Amino acid sequence: MSATNFNTKNDTYRKLMGNGLTYRIPRFQRDYSWGEDEWDDLWQDILGTIVEGGEPAHYMGYLVLQSADDRVFDVIDGQQRLTTLSIIVLTALKNLQRLIDENKEPERTRQRLDQLRQTYIGYLDPVTLVPRSKLTLNRNNDNYYQTYLVPLAENLPQRRIRASEHGLRRSFEWFDRRIRDYVKSNPSADVGMVIAQLIENMSDRLFFTVITVTDELNAYKVFETLNARGVRLSATDLLKNYLFSVLHRQREYEYELKNLEDRWENMVGRLGSESLPDFLRMHWNSRNAFVRQSDLFKVIRRQVATREQVFELLRGMDEDVDLYLALTSPEGSQWPPVWRGYASELRMFSVRQPFPLLMAAKRRLTDPEFEMLLRACVMIAFRYNVIGGLHTGDQERVYHGVAQRIANGTLTTSASVLEALKSIYPADDAFLAAFADKCIKTTASRNKKIVRYILCALEKQASGQDVEFESASYNLEHILPQNPSAGWEAFSDEDLDTFVYRLGNMALMETGPNREVGNADYATKRAVYAVNIFSLTRARWPKKTRTGHPRALRPDSGHWRRWPPAFGVWPSWLECWVLFAPKLDRILAQYGWLFPSVGPG
Repeated sequence: MSATNFNTKNDTYRKLMGNGLTYRIPRFQRDYSWGEDEWDDLWQDILGTIVEGGEPAHYMGYLVLQSADDRVFDVIDGQQRLTTLSIIVLTALKNLQRLIDENKEPERTRQRLDQLRQTYIGYLDPVTLVPRSKLTLNRNNDNYYQTYLVPLAENLPQRRIRASEHGLRRSFEWFDRRIRDYVKSNPSADVGMVIAQLIENMSDRLFFTVITVTDELNAYKVFETLNARGVRLSATDLLKNYLFSVLHRQREYEYELKNLEDRWENMVGRLGSESLPDFLRMHWNSRNAFVRQSDLFKVIRRQVATREQVFELLRGMDEDVDLYLALTSPEGSQWPPVWRGYASELRMFSVRQPFPLLMAAKRRLTDPEFEMLLRACVMIAFRYNVIGGLHTGDQERVYHGVAQRIANGTLTTSASVLEALKSIYPADDAFLAAFADKCIKTTASRNKKIVRYILCALEKQASGQDVEFESASYNLEHILPQNPSAGWEAFSDEDLDTFVYRLGNMALMETGPNREVGNADYATKRAVYAVNIFSLTRARWPKKTRTGHPRALRPDSGHWRRWPPAFGVWPSWLECWVLFAPKLDRILAQYGWLFPSVGPG
């Protein structure tokens, strides 16, 4: 961003609110939402700058503003903090007003009240002589703020008001009590001075990093930059403000704005504010040319500029939201069980790159064809992402390119889609090589789940036994223990790093026997493995050949080498075990631990 449309500086709250500057919460920005936890944190921060030996200043974080004239600012991020600080000042004014009503130094107290109000709350316009508020809240909160809080009304309404207006009222009452308690803890003959000094100290010692931009596009760029650095801003709110601003500029009727708001809030309610940007990108890429998250707002701003385009965007989002939720939260969907199973596997793999393709396919293809593609995406994810660990950027471009061709009608059958996806389906040789050396560190719960999933799938192929991979009746056995004790001295620390988390070093085992065998030596473990209920675990110890090595069962070339839908995900089960850990097998054989005829015991 150039210096002409982007400015950043550090300002205290006093400088922020001075010099005739005004701040507006965009009309359709989210409502006031802070509660007691946030109020208390802020109050303690303020007190921490006042007490003797406290910090000289307190950093309030980033404040993102948008302005064309550097006098009137739209608050892109920071509305909760600015609103709450304004309420603190108003409660101080309320306490000063009580002193006036009680005839305690009324003239001096009135001067203090008027000066604080003019500095931080509002001023008298010199041309119109109409009071001007320095802060304007959104369309749901401003009326309550201007009608009751700013005038210091005696009785704040509690009935027939919005939840966010209740929040404003409760905030005012909470800080009112805090200021009264503060005054009691700081006894003085001049109570008005104590209150005024509190606000002055707060205003001088709270400071922000203020980022000012000229338009929505630059605001979004700021959002992306700060969010990448851990500063939480609302991309959802920013996008919403832009879409509503399009209608507002075109002076649409209030009922259309209300309709748009209702549809938007419904989607946010179903998706969650944090998930909506991801959903929007998936939706957009399922219908249009590929765009990265960082460029999404720029593209939408360029292509969605009229009333018709805004409503077209929302209609499309309405159409896709159920599919997105079914992919991300399959357990709550109305999909058939087979579909939910495939979606659960994608979620377990943490693979989201196929989502735009699946959205496009669900809209344009038949249900059986969609199911075939959903299964194919699971198989690709397993080979490419889980086992291969290949670069997802290339994969993402392929998926989105195919999604666009489905959307524009170029690809009209599942067979044509599968053909277009062949470039991201790892060849059998590459898959086997990656499978043989694959390490998955099971100290992470997700990784442990994936390993159980793999072993259960292999068990089903080996014995026909359908094992629930999330069952608590069994767990993972590490043959070479994660924390080896006596009997494993032949393995160096380097060996441990190399072999412990290889797939070939892990097996399924009932919970009880697994707990009993613990970190025992290999001879003890081998005897337990031989009577295990899992066929695959027992088969780890096949009859030796004349050379003393396990017999390798080669995969049936017709079984799993074919491209979907006929191909299988898995290599032959026995070959998996031979290929999984050839280096581990050699070490075990070297120390006489592999075969019953030469092993210990």
